[in-house]
Amino acid sequence: MRSMGLMVWLMFSLSLAGCLEGPSVSSDNRGDTTEDELRLPSWNIGDQWLYTFITPQFGEDSARLVVAEVDNESGLYRLGISSEREAQRHAVINHNPFLGRVTMDGLSAYEEGEPQPVFNFPWNEGDTWSFTLLGQQWTAMTASIYNGVVDVVADSSDGHRLTYAFSGRVGFLDSMVWTDGEGVEQLRMELTQTKTGYTGDVYFYQARDLLDSTYEENDNDIYDSFFDSGHPGGEDWDVLVWYLDVNIAQGGSGTLSMKDHQGASPLTRAWGSGASEKGAIGTIPSLSGDYSLTITLRGQSSELHLKVAGGIITQWTL
Repeated sequence: MRSMGLMVWLMFSLSLAGCLEGPSVSSDNRGDTTEDELRLPSWNIGDQWLYTFITPQFGEDSARLVVAEVDNESGLYRLGISSEREAQRHAVINHNPFLGRVTMDGLSAYEEGEPQPVFNFPWNEGDTWSFTLLGQQWTAMTASIYNGVVDVVADSSDGHRLTYAFSGRVGFLDSMVWTDGEGVEQLRMELTQTKTGYTGDVYFYQARDLLDSTYEENDNDIYDSFFDSGHPGGEDWDVLVWYLDVNIAQGGSGTLSMKDHQGASPLTRAWGSGASEKGAIGTIPSLSGDYSLTITLRGQSSELHLKVAGGIITQWTL
């Protein structure tokens, strides 16, 4: 009788301990993951996550993503960046898929105007699903769950691979790595800090690429053009955002002149021997119509990479 009573007391104690610690996933290989960490999180205005982004074309930069708006009527969150310069940079670099609209019912990011289910709540190991992101069609699988972090592996029909981790404890991505079919990392995104209660200005540039060209050394002047056609929804752009990477060879030189259809030159540049200008960024007025470019590049290995995007600016003050 005494041993039976001891067993009952031990079972009751273990049950009570489980209640005090909160519900945990029963699988032995999931660490101390709780059921809440597998469910869809709820965001609040001012929630913020600081990420480092690394790409082979543009190197390393960072962005603090902030929940700027919660629209229950449309079922959308809106994410912006705490720095206007970073908002401009991301408008032309286009490597942050989570800026702008994110659905409240699944944290789906938008691509080509459609919400994409990058995440699959509630998380379960072995689940599979599909979505489009970063210009690729992905088939994804929940590979593992441990200590509140869900690891996902996704492959595309073009041989690309996307691996990412969602942290149920911070309510958003912990990391993401996109590797192309040749094994080259096209994007690495790492969480470095998370906070709540952001105060200050937040920005988002809804953007569309108008020009993305690389020009190389030439004995003659180089001529090019692009068309500022406005937003597909019929709105005019607030500004055009430009981004420059330039390397001039020793003994070489370079110039850039951009003219709008009214003959004004909103962007001009000149570089001397051995000059380098990497990651320069700025804005110019948007005037629907043709923009013409005249470029000179002298000296072997001289090169200029120019990107232009139309942008519609949204700003919040929290």
